[in-house]
Amino acid sequence: MNWRRLLSKMRASRLVNLLLLLQTRGRMTAAELAATLEVSVRTVHRDVEALSEAGVPVYADRGPHGGVRLVDGYRTRLTGMTPDEAEALFLSGLPGPAAELGLGTVVASSRLKVLASLPPELRVRASRLVERFHLDAAGWFHASEAVPWLAMLSEAIWESRRVRMDYEREDKKVTRVVEPLGIVLKGGVWYFVATTEAQIRTYRVSRVAAVEVLDERFDRPADFELATYWSEASAAFERDVPRAVLTIRIRSDRLDRLAAAVGERAVADAERLGDPGADGWLTLRLRLDWPNQVPGHVLSLGRDVEVLEPAETRDRVVALARDIVDRYGAVPVV
Repeated sequence: MNWRRLLSKMRASRLVNLLLLLQTRGRMTAAELAATLEVSVRTVHRDVEALSEAGVPVYADRGPHGGVRLVDGYRTRLTGMTPDEAEALFLSGLPGPAAELGLGTVVASSRLKVLASLPPELRVRASRLVERFHLDAAGWFHASEAVPWLAMLSEAIWESRRVRMDYEREDKKVTRVVEPLGIVLKGGVWYFVATTEAQIRTYRVSRVAAVEVLDERFDRPADFELATYWSEASAAFERDVPRAVLTIRIRSDRLDRLAAAVGERAVADAERLGDPGADGWLTLRLRLDWPNQVPGHVLSLGRDVEVLEPAETRDRVVALARDIVDRYGAVPVV
């Protein structure tokens, strides 16, 4: 590795960030700059001298109220970006996912550059967007999945390198050599798309147990588009998911509990069979995904719901309830 070139790139990036900090925040002390850039005060003074020698109008005021600042009115600009585009960048920033990808500092630096490029009135507006809008990609009541191999997979995708991975399937652990093509964040869950055995498949990143990036490079399929593939694969998945049609009776004031158990979409799309009875119970026909999970969902509602059809699901709910009674009945009462 050419360490001299690497150090040169690091210093160039630091000089740009120092310039943009001064442009965005105005006067800052050398100590404040050092803390923000994670360098020594001496390094800050050397960087200020380097900027001055390069023609940047930067100087340091001495004294208790002094600091480093740019000449009033000076600022560097990004070109080719409209104010609306710059503001959209602030709204689209997802620091959590960026950090998981290993790009947290890159995103922070990019936002700083965009903020510095805006005129003062739009800079205030962009800052207010950050203060007033926050995007959280994860769903409720779901802990973040551990994805320790995400950054390494991302690097392999950028460099088009094959990967040997251990993958935890539902039934066993398998080892695969794959050609990773892209990464997708869906509902707070990371997936990666890869070619293996001449087929394009989707893997859940949290199930990856180990990764080894190989020296072997591969050629990406010329006609592969990640967004198109994901859209088609998602539609096929939703279309092919096993479904069950269920007729139930439920107390009309328990629909919120039903939605929590089987999903708001299923309840919203449910067919109401007649008007509520005198006892306040409704009869609904539901279309639910994953039939094997339906008896457990129904049982979680207790006596507030009754399955009418199909008889098979009704019998499974009864059998599950009996298993629970038997289990607790076997526990001696103290």
